[in-house]
Amino acid sequence: MNCAQHSDISGAAILSAGPAASTGQAPFHAGLLSEFDREDIGERALGVDERSGYRSILITGGAGFIGSFMVRKMITLYPEYHIVVVDKLDYCGSLNNLRAVKEAPNFQFIRGDITSADFIRFVLHHLKIDAILHFAAQTHVDNSFGDSFEFTKNNVLGTHVLLEAAKEHGIKRFIHVSTDEVYGEVPHDKPACREETILAPSNPYSATKAAAECLARAYHESFGVPVIITRSNNVYGPYQYPEKACSKFICQLLRNQPCTIHGDGSNSRRYIYAADVANAIDIIFHRGTLGQVYNIGSQYEITNLQLAHKLIELFAESRGEDAKVAIQRDIVFVGDRQLNDRRYAVNYQKLLALGWQQTVAFSAGIRKTIEWYRQHGETWWDDITDALIAHPGKRIAPVPTGWWQ
Repeated sequence: MNCAQHSDISGAAILSAGPAASTGQAPFHAGLLSEFDREDIGERALGVDERSGYRSILITGGAGFIGSFMVRKMITLYPEYHIVVVDKLDYCGSLNNLRAVKEAPNFQFIRGDITSADFIRFVLHHLKIDAILHFAAQTHVDNSFGDSFEFTKNNVLGTHVLLEAAKEHGIKRFIHVSTDEVYGEVPHDKPACREETILAPSNPYSATKAAAECLARAYHESFGVPVIITRSNNVYGPYQYPEKACSKFICQLLRNQPCTIHGDGSNSRRYIYAADVANAIDIIFHRGTLGQVYNIGSQYEITNLQLAHKLIELFAESRGEDAKVAIQRDIVFVGDRQLNDRRYAVNYQKLLALGWQQTVAFSAGIRKTIEWYRQHGETWWDDITDALIAHPGKRIAPVPTGWWQ
């Protein structure tokens, strides 16, 4: 493996790792992954061959949760693509998420910030980037109430920098990964949101994602940047920093702490396993229509309180405990967040028409997720104690350490 530290033309330090695709190494393949990761790789999008026209693909935020699922998938299934990951390694990102593919000949990692225009231009030009999959974002709603400027900087300015560089460089395809929260709250008596639904974000996080979407669509209309936007339901699975409900409750229970329920726990969300989201984005990237929006959704809906009950029951089963006793012991109600939308729901018929199908049932995905955190939850990131309190404050990323050193 080649490792290097150098500077871009703006003077910002970049750490890069990964041998070049031209070294003559044998292609990376699924057999080199653990059985755990291999199950989540899936298959190549139907109808895609080596003449697709893409050679070098930039994945922003690839050391994060969903982004790393996409990185492992693309490196393994598409050896003809050179995958370049740019990530600034904020508190929720980890090089451990990329450890499984660090020796792949078609992989390169660069530590850098997407809000630096000179840096992004440098990467696109010197690595001859053909396409961009844009995952990098601040995503935790709770944090957006206390540190909203960071969300504007990363989610809006970062996206703007990428779009401008994509316009100048002539990128062939730009996938902007957004969220169902841009639609705002969806009452139970209202239909699930279709892609043409007017956006009505209600918190600083979703507002910045909606603003980024507006920029993406404007660059498509004004300059012809080949943008496609995705909006997904709540995503769960291994490799997620434990600040969201699923991963947080699991890590609290593993520490013999109660699940901290915001408000009365009646807020509901639809959940989808991360590998299913990566499969959807793979299909959208290769077969989606430019200028379109695609919802990525699930029918599995559950309230926060029901989610806590389900997780506690699974833990009680594994420990030979009485579930009712465990539920009484392992739930504590705390003050609600500043604003907590009651429900989100999307209609994803447009994605189904591309040939995508959800493959991982929640019952299977959550057991796999629990097992992963049981093995890795305490060692994958820096100390996660602050993430597990009811209302965590701003977190500063530790100095990254790992295999690139």
